[in-house]
Amino acid sequence: MHHNAPSYHKLPINMQKENRFHSAQIKKHKTLPARVMKISTPHGEVLTPTFMPVGTHALVNYLTPTDLLQTGSHLILGGNTYHMLIKPGLEVIEKAGGMHPFMGWKGAMLTDSGGFQVLSLAQKGGLCRIDKDGAHFKHPISGQVLHLTPASSIHTQKVIGADIIMAFDECTPETGGRDAALAALKRTHDWLLLSKEAHEKNPCSVYGHKQALFGIIQGGSFHDLREESARFILDLDLDGLGIGGEIIGFDMKKTVEILGWLRPLLPEHKIRYTMGVGLHPQDLIDVVCEGVDIFDCVAPTRNARHGSLYHGKLVEKDGRPHFAYEGKTSHILIKKSIYAHDPNPILEDCGCYTCQNFSRAYLHYLFKEQKIGYIHLASIHNIHVMQAVCLGLQRWVLEGE
Repeated sequence: MHHNAPSYHKLPINMQKENRFHSAQIKKHKTLPARVMKISTPHGEVLTPTFMPVGTHALVNYLTPTDLLQTGSHLILGGNTYHMLIKPGLEVIEKAGGMHPFMGWKGAMLTDSGGFQVLSLAQKGGLCRIDKDGAHFKHPISGQVLHLTPASSIHTQKVIGADIIMAFDECTPETGGRDAALAALKRTHDWLLLSKEAHEKNPCSVYGHKQALFGIIQGGSFHDLREESARFILDLDLDGLGIGGEIIGFDMKKTVEILGWLRPLLPEHKIRYTMGVGLHPQDLIDVVCEGVDIFDCVAPTRNARHGSLYHGKLVEKDGRPHFAYEGKTSHILIKKSIYAHDPNPILEDCGCYTCQNFSRAYLHYLFKEQKIGYIHLASIHNIHVMQAVCLGLQRWVLEGE
């Protein structure tokens, strides 16, 4: 299942961009829930499964748009609602014509609602206060109190101009038990109704492009709450479905279990998005085999920065794909002295720019010297491996009998 072809699509991609969002199932695996979907957006088409590199601060760290395209990335998470409100501010983004021209990214884009930051800030010594209307937090520079509500979150995402926007939610914490999960669930559902109302007043970005609105299934680690959330969101007939909460991506065993609870309820024609999945290449495989289409995580570039480089390939065994690697781990630590004179690429047969042009010895040297060029080259490799896994999964589904 390991391929070194330069093309990242088995099927032709329509370069004629339409001002709409549409998703359709191309093919489902004969025995497993894995499938290939086609997403049409105003900024082009995407085949799934696909990994979304994360550009929280309007930049996928260490990578240019050209780098991203060369890794096989066609859908990214660009600009975070909370961070874009803080810096550079909506006026700058709108003057630039939205996040696409601001970042120089011409492909499809998803952005998030700020819900995860509500959780993380609330956990950091009360930097954020949550009430029934939204979240209150201080601007870290001006000290001004900002109030992020469903309506202001949707407005911000319309200025960002992403093709897929997310309903404002409260990311369910794993601390606090069932009471905390219930409280987050109620707020998420209340805020979803308000998010949908704000979106439907004008379903386009401020630049005239149609935007898809996804709801986010919460409920923590509780089976009945997850099902309740899924049914509530499905009744609203949104464009797609996010599966969120602190547990998703953090505990992969539980993530897979939750997907098993939800899958019988989910319609086949709508995109499924596990939020925050992608710490390791195997994580992508695990959720795709449960019927998930898209996922995002900051880990590939973060791991690259710290010297952890993915090392393995997609193989099939006993009818299931997995990420095969030599040794004890699915990565190598380039700082180790054993690589100081190693003339080989990070990964044999890897088609990324880094592996095609540079040795482990060179990357070891750059890492030890703390050269920024190391992080650039390492990030190219790690994102490429994630997309190569997605491409292999596409082929596994499409070429299966």
